[in-house]
Amino acid sequence: MKVLGLIPARGGSKGIPGKNIRLLCGKPLIQYAYEGAVASGALDRVILSTDDEDIAAVARGFGLEVPFLRPATFADDKSPMIDVAIHALNALRESGYAPDALLLLQPTSPLRRAEHIREAVRLLDGHDAVCSVVPLPQDLCPHYVMKITPAGYLDYFLPDGARYTRRQDVPLAYRRDGTIFLTRVEVILEQRSFYGQRCVPLLLRPEESHNIDNADEWAEAERLLAR
Repeated sequence: MKVLGLIPARGGSKGIPGKNIRLLCGKPLIQYAYEGAVASGALDRVILSTDDEDIAAVARGFGLEVPFLRPATFADDKSPMIDVAIHALNALRESGYAPDALLLLQPTSPLRRAEHIREAVRLLDGHDAVCSVVPLPQDLCPHYVMKITPAGYLDYFLPDGARYTRRQDVPLAYRRDGTIFLTRVEVILEQRSFYGQRCVPLLLRPEESHNIDNADEWAEAERLLAR
């Protein structure tokens, strides 16, 4: 099975200007995704999808392949990531390369390790996709939390929430953390989905997961990586 690693890194970041090539503990942010992918030994090819020449130049400087520049159509802050993946697959297919699966390597998850990638590829097997998740604290699970109705009253967030009177009895819930999205190519192209119908969870511990969207999360990433 040929697995393509795709690192998406558009220019024009608003939350943290220039974050994709900003130095995090001495290395450009995108370099963490690249080094983890290469160290895994599980990917057939690793490429960058960017619309920005400066990002492309930095990537080439440490060995990351940049086979094309992404059109502006797919580089807006509202551009769906599935369109970025489909554009990359179509561009590579025109050059004669067709992988079996695509691993989305978002640079904003710098704690991703080679073993996470190897385990995801192992888990894919005959399934549609693998997605990394971390468990939610039980007091934040949707069966336990409440909502305010349009009439202004408290009600259970889920219809069967009233069944659970003790936090310890609440079913475990999980959130996607952005570290791993591994999907078969036919699912991406035919269903326009990173999940398909049979998505296997890759369960990570909270200390293995960190996503950078703002300055505080950047500072926390520096602390975690330095440690």
